[in-house]
Amino acid sequence: DVRQIKNITDLALFERFLRLCAGRVGQILNLSSFADDLGVSHNTVRAWLTVLQTSYVVYLLRPYYRNFNKQIIKSPKLYFTDTGLAAYLLGIDTPKKVSTHYLVGGLFENLVVQEVLKDRTNRGVEPGLFFWRDKRGREVDLILEAPDRRIAVEIKSGQTVSSDFFTGLTYYGSLDDGCPPENRYLLYGGDLRENRSNARVRGWKTLGDGEFPLD
Repeated sequence: DVRQIKNITDLALFERFLRLCAGRVGQILNLSSFADDLGVSHNTVRAWLTVLQTSYVVYLLRPYYRNFNKQIIKSPKLYFTDTGLAAYLLGIDTPKKVSTHYLVGGLFENLVVQEVLKDRTNRGVEPGLFFWRDKRGREVDLILEAPDRRIAVEIKSGQTVSSDFFTGLTYYGSLDDGCPPENRYLLYGGDLRENRSNARVRGWKTLGDGEFPLD
């Protein structure tokens, strides 16, 4: 299928590139890092990445930086359209291996982002999905933009809520008047459902039952 999109002569090297993509799931895209690891040019990496986007293998989540200063990260984050494919490329073949893998956080984040994207796409809603991060590392994993509001979502795979999970949400809220506490969510690996003063806490299973707003 890839060869029908672009003439790739070294499929073994391309497969290595694909596995490197899986190893960077949920991370800021760095073309230089890929080029150095593979021994190819930036242009080659960019072309291969375009192939993966065109064939719906990977998804690039764009940064949200409207009305903010120039200290905002402007490179996209890398995700796989199929979280299972990312896990396979990482050598994960059982559920138990997922929970102990060093990239469990990235894979969980990938799952949530893709579920939100699929929901919006299936309902014919403009995706309007972004992330926010500044150059000091303060970050919100997912920003959902609607005409009248923005929803900020922090995604954590842990099953116990920690106070530091809310740091990015609170800071982002101080910058964005369109995102009050009721529009901020911590979506995590547990089952707790409660509203706090700085955000709403929801377990990941609420993605499919209407408790978590997707638009």
